[in-house]
Amino acid sequence: MATAAVSVATRRPTRQIHLGNVAVGGDAPVSVQSMTTTKTADVEATIQQIYALAGAGADIVRCTCNEREAAEGLARIVPRSPVPIVADIHFHVEMALAALDAGVHGLRLNPGNLRKPEEIRLVAAEARDRGVPIRIGVNAGSLHPELYERFGGATPEALCESARMELAYFDEVDFHDVKISVKASNVALMIEAYRLASETFDYPLHLGVTEAGPPPGGLVKATAGIATLLAEGIGDTIRYSLTADPVEEARAGRQLLEALGLRERKGLDLIACPSCGRAEIDVIRVAKEAQSALEERKIPLQIAVMGCVVNGPGEAREADLGIAAGRRRGHLFIKGKIVRVVPEDEMVSALVSEAEKIVAEGIDARLAAADSGAERAAEEDRRRLFDERGADANHAGERIDEIRRHLKGPGKHEGDADEGAGES
Repeated sequence: MATAAVSVATRRPTRQIHLGNVAVGGDAPVSVQSMTTTKTADVEATIQQIYALAGAGADIVRCTCNEREAAEGLARIVPRSPVPIVADIHFHVEMALAALDAGVHGLRLNPGNLRKPEEIRLVAAEARDRGVPIRIGVNAGSLHPELYERFGGATPEALCESARMELAYFDEVDFHDVKISVKASNVALMIEAYRLASETFDYPLHLGVTEAGPPPGGLVKATAGIATLLAEGIGDTIRYSLTADPVEEARAGRQLLEALGLRERKGLDLIACPSCGRAEIDVIRVAKEAQSALEERKIPLQIAVMGCVVNGPGEAREADLGIAAGRRRGHLFIKGKIVRVVPEDEMVSALVSEAEKIVAEGIDARLAAADSGAERAAEEDRRRLFDERGADANHAGERIDEIRRHLKGPGKHEGDADEGAGES
């Protein structure tokens, strides 16, 4: 039976801006961002990390510009980068102007740190003249003190007011090439702030849970916030802020968008059962081995590793390719159809080999090349395992007899009315 087509909510309409050749907002795909952790002045190390981030799925990369050497580094990095570069600016207007001179594709300004109106207008005017977008990067941890006092803390209203105040300065110099973020490390606050921002502004929104922390907790928090909003149609570009190698940020962002159907799959989507008493193999070990081998080969398929053949192929029938274990053999299946039965110790290698053939030849061709006796052999394995382990694993017949015996014993009997029946 085919799975019904489902999708997240329709994206809310926003203006569109461009960072280099990457569009953000409007009808552009949701993009993935990350930030380098190298010293920007170390050009070679930074370029190497940018390429690693791009390879992991980053569409845009941000680099800090906190000193003259960093700005000079950006001048050398920008023309060599495979993706648009955004300069991260906090306290010094001179660094924003230097980054623009270096040729960056975008700026990120924190309105809680860069506060002088004349400096904000100056940067906006220079960005306007160069056609360089600016992200208004509001952060719950660095709001202007006046906003903390006026709103009684870092509330969604306070975060959105910070962005509104910055936009007012931009309006004074007729600059509108803007995207907005209203980040917080508290997931619930972050979600409510972005919901309010989506109702308040028509500019594209950059989603993120700031300072989410190291994995796995950081991944959970970031995903909880970002995925919730994307599912509601809110958000135009995303960044995972993890205490980890930034390549993990880019990979997580890309995987999230693919999982939500917001970007075409470019990498592996490995699904695996959680294992149970029916499992014929060490599912965790086999899944890890398969994931390592398939990711290394950059296989862009959904692939399943299932612990038993009783339910495995059926439960994972929508996967492009999968394998299920049974009676010291593996059942290799494509879209739920068994195409081969292989020895248990060849399960991973057979899975990898078939995945490469699907990428090269296509699913229909590989279905046509299925072994003629594969389905019959697989059915024999399933029937034997079901008889051994699945037919009455809970001894249901004996339990039902016991239930009936008790119900006919002292106390409530079959046909007795419930206590209080008929009372008004």
